[in-house]
Parts: sequence; C-alpha cells; structure tokens
Amino acid sequence: MTSQDARTSQDATTSQDARTPQDLVIRMLPPFAGWLALAALALPGGSPLRGAAVAAFLAVGPGAALVGICGPALRARRAEVPVERRDADFERHSDLLERLMLAVLLSVSAAVLVATVLIAAHAFSGDRVLLTLTLLTTLAAFCPRLRASPPTPSTAPGAAPRTRKGSAL
Repeated sequence: MTSQDARTSQDATTSQDARTPQDLVIRMLPPFAGWLALAALALPGGSPLRGAAVAAFLAVGPGAALVGICGPALRARRAEVPVERRDADFERHSDLLERLMLAVLLSVSAAVLVATVLIAAHAFSGDRVLLTLTLLTTLAAFCPRLRASPPTPSTAPGAAPRTRKGSAL
C-alpha cells in the first residue's frame, strides 16, 4: 500500500467518523427527552403534559438511542424493492419504518427489563424506572456507532444466499 492509498483510506475513515452539528443534535434527542420526562415529574400527578412527556420517552427514547448505535450497520443492507414498483421511495420508507418499529420494540423491551430488575431487587418505583432508563439512554447516546462490515462474496448483491449448517435451506 502506497502512502497515497493510506492517506486516501485515512481521509475516508475520518470523513465517516466526522460528526456534524445536526448529527449531534439528532443523537442527543433521546436523552434530552428522558431528562425532560424526569423534569415533568415535578408537574402535578394528573397533568396531561406530564403523562405525554413520560409516555413519549418510554415509547421511543431508549430504543431510538440503541438504534442510533446500530444505524450504520442497519443501513448496510437496504430493503429489497418488489418486482412491481408503485412507490419510488420504497427503500427509504421501508428502512424508516423498520428503524421506527425497532426503536419502539427496543424501548418497550428495555422498560420491561429495567422494571423486572427493580422488582427483583425490591426497589421498584415509576420514578426509578424512568431515571434508570434515562441514564441508560444517555449512556447509549454517547456510545460509538457500529460500523457496517464490508460485504463478503456470499452477502454481496446478486449472490446466492448462504445456508447454515444443518438448515433445510
């Protein structure tokens, strides 16, 4: 490898790792929503604003932070377009829906897991669940993103799918 090739690959790596202010704002939205939900606990118990802030965070916040970590790896494999194409933006819409559903399901799973651990430790309360999820979401927002692995010959587009040992396929 020549020094020019090394410099080019290093420039490509640093440009991929560079964070724009927009990326930083998007990455910090889930933890911000968690801290906002914690601040909303100071509102009266029956306040609709309190319920909306907590419900919105619990529904999407932790999962969005986890999907943010896996973002580049998820984008490595695009959705397959159906033979009959009615929607020109099918791939983009399909990928957005996939990430949204994954964020919701991961959020619900994280809430159930945290609540179960706190129940087992005899320390369960709604405030503690919210605080723990907010701290975990903040930690996930600061984690480095997973990189997409380069396509191997068996996963390259147009290649026959690889079967697992012992599978019927």
